[in-house]
Amino acid sequence: MISMSLAKTRRVGGSLVVTLPKELVESKKIKEGEIVEIMVKKVRKDGFGVLKGMKPFIAEDELTTHE
Repeated sequence: MISMSLAKTRRVGGSLVVTLPKELVESKKIKEGEIVEIMVKKVRKDGFGVLKGMKPFIAEDELTTHE
């Protein structure tokens, strides 16, 4: 099953990273270190209001493992 979600890129060192939303991680039971396939499609910046109110990512947005 394909799940779609919007995410904002941010720079970490010389790379761009995308943080997976918590709801997606939980619904797909994704764990740290697993390999996932990602399809990339750029969205127009205005996004017809889709990205309106989207806050910038912060350190607390990073996924953590609970072993």
